[in-house]
Amino acid sequence: MKERKYSGNRSDKKQQPQSKPSIAKREQADEVRSGDRIVVTIKRLGINGEGVGYYRRKAVFVEGGIPGEVIKAEVTRVEHKYIAAAIREIEKRSPHRVDAPCPVFGICGGCQIQHLSYEGQLAGKEEIIREAFARYAGLQEVRLKPMLGMDHPWGYRNKAQLQLGMAQEGMIAGLYAADSHKLIDITGCPIQHPKVNEVVDKTRNVLQRLGIPVYKEKGNQGLVRTIVVRVGFQSNQLQVTLVTASDKLPRREELVKELRLAMPVLTSIAMNVNPKNTSLVFGNRTEILWGADGIQESLGDLEFTLSPRAFFQLNPLQTVKLYESVRAAAGLTSRETVVDAYCGTGTIGLWLAPYAKEVRGIESIPEAVEDAKANAARNGRNNAAFYSGYAEELLPRWVKSGFAPDVIVADPPRTGLDPRFLEAVLKTKPKRFVYVSCNPSTLAKDCKALLDGGYALEWVQPVDMFPQTAHVETVVLMSKK
Repeated sequence: MKERKYSGNRSDKKQQPQSKPSIAKREQADEVRSGDRIVVTIKRLGINGEGVGYYRRKAVFVEGGIPGEVIKAEVTRVEHKYIAAAIREIEKRSPHRVDAPCPVFGICGGCQIQHLSYEGQLAGKEEIIREAFARYAGLQEVRLKPMLGMDHPWGYRNKAQLQLGMAQEGMIAGLYAADSHKLIDITGCPIQHPKVNEVVDKTRNVLQRLGIPVYKEKGNQGLVRTIVVRVGFQSNQLQVTLVTASDKLPRREELVKELRLAMPVLTSIAMNVNPKNTSLVFGNRTEILWGADGIQESLGDLEFTLSPRAFFQLNPLQTVKLYESVRAAAGLTSRETVVDAYCGTGTIGLWLAPYAKEVRGIESIPEAVEDAKANAARNGRNNAAFYSGYAEELLPRWVKSGFAPDVIVADPPRTGLDPRFLEAVLKTKPKRFVYVSCNPSTLAKDCKALLDGGYALEWVQPVDMFPQTAHVETVVLMSKK
């Protein structure tokens, strides 16, 4: 990659200031003020992909900083526990710094670390996990297995969910810039599957050509809010869903005809109606305008039908590695009973079912439970059953009735495990507890509670589900002492 000087704006051109600002010489970090220039050595990546260093022992977060770099930064905000700063000059450059290939990197907010080589990304994410366990669980050493990365860390996302808006050049589909309501066109996004990008582009062109109005929150006018496109990695089937503010879709038949002509490979065209002013993408009603009710997809020997609103992992290639890590942690010999908490549409439980005596999944969203039951029936997993409810309520009830699971698997949202569920696990005392997490901080905090409750942390397996972003998925095995 061609080396270039890092400047404080989006331009690649080196800025020539009128006078060179002096470096602040503060005795205490509390004396630092916005606008001061400080020198920071970046030690690690933060959970949002920013560089983290220290000034007078106070944490400094520098967007775009890379571990190992020495940076002259301008203070942009001073808080009680940290300082935020922006890069003005890189005195010592990391060998892992590269030019991000995406023209809107750093603007759209979808990726945070495209400027870091893939080798550097994996190392940085491993350090995020170590830091979380040291900070929140008091563990300075953990048995961290090497990160399971990708051979080709691009074009991996099987689904795009893009807002529509109008700009000078016409209709655009994209994401909102970080901390703003400005829509950024992300046509040709390099982490989306190429077919997804193609279908988004052609769908937008058809909508614009037919004059189908874009929804505007201000004034509650227009119609189409979002384009949702999903591709089956194994089946190559393609699904387009238009999220609209009303079920009154003008030129419906002509729209379907034009979409099919532009993309003969389409499998399904749907409309989801969401009339509410909400941050949620989907409404409760979905209508198939043409084609199949869903597209086909597979993971290993499992087959799924994905309706427009059905949840499915965004990176199928890495999902197989993740689930195999869960299976290794569960240590099943066909004699064990397993509880799959926060089970969603049941994919983890169904993956484990052939190796277990019985699997019971728990999920609070009724629609997901129905999908899980259908998936179990379709794949002949007769020893897997799924229940609607909360794990912290159902698990104690089952234990009281005589069902004592040997293994509990939990895959909670970013907020982590419900404290009542943790309490229920400690009372149930399964031999193994397998924790699947997308947030190292809440993972480490929950593991601390399990450690205090008599469990030992055997190993940690990170999986890079979302290359070019700061997100990292982790599988942890805890065993009863």
